[in-house]
Amino acid sequence: MRSATRLTGLVVTDAEVTLTDVLSLRIAVEEPLADGTLLVLRLRGSGVERHVTLGSTDRESATGRRSGRTWDASVAVSLAPLALTPGRWDAYLQQGDSRTRIRSVDPGFSLDRLDAYALGLRTMAYRTYRTRNGFLAIKIDQAEPVADVRAVWFREGRFEVTGLLAYTGLGDDEQHHEARLTMRLATPDGGPPAGDSPAGTAETAPRIVVAATVHGVRFHAALSLCDVLAATPNGHGVWVPHLDVDGMGRGLPLGARLDDVEGKRRRVPYPHALMDGVPIRPSFTVDDELRLEVGE
Repeated sequence: MRSATRLTGLVVTDAEVTLTDVLSLRIAVEEPLADGTLLVLRLRGSGVERHVTLGSTDRESATGRRSGRTWDASVAVSLAPLALTPGRWDAYLQQGDSRTRIRSVDPGFSLDRLDAYALGLRTMAYRTYRTRNGFLAIKIDQAEPVADVRAVWFREGRFEVTGLLAYTGLGDDEQHHEARLTMRLATPDGGPPAGDSPAGTAETAPRIVVAATVHGVRFHAALSLCDVLAATPNGHGVWVPHLDVDGMGRGLPLGARLDDVEGKRRRVPYPHALMDGVPIRPSFTVDDELRLEVGE
């Protein structure tokens, strides 16, 4: 078994993944990091590991200075070359045969920082966070263009939604983009609408299309609840929204992932509106995608 006695008092005071996908850490430790110190990332569940020798290249470096009784070290590691796969990776530092899991006092969350990170056109999204037990970890997801939901509400008989276009590569400016919010009725088993099936079958599910407003990467859309109820067979069904923005070449699903709230179906309940006695309620799926439930 590895001894963990040589890296005492080890704690991360600041952690983030920069816009260029560099893991940047500020570490407090009782002794300076020795030459050849390894950063070890371990995939939870599988045990797959990636090892980076700190200071080995210009992209993986560690520098430090003494501050009172502790040694402050700055670590920067480029993540893209490590071929990390989606999942949660726990972080360790290893010197010789001594491996220490990295504790963290940084919650690793800043909405502004996540917004800036999501402006890039990405295929993988990296995020640092602090586990429930207080350790540093990296959450990795596949990234694809999405309309990230920031607020939903009912007003004057309408359903309204606002948010941010993420991972599209569009600039955060005031440029206007033509856009439409498309609502399609899910299949009876809760699956995607017929027109969204991988086999490309003819689109037969009811749909509602309304104009949406997109300025830069900010969007807003509203639709009449009367129209929703009128288009819902027997007053019972689930509507799946997509945002179609001219020039994107694909519809953007509406979801809510650029925050630290997971499992929104359980944690973010919305009140319902009554339309002719039929309840209509926004909700999230287990994958944090937005839906509009009618008569549920």
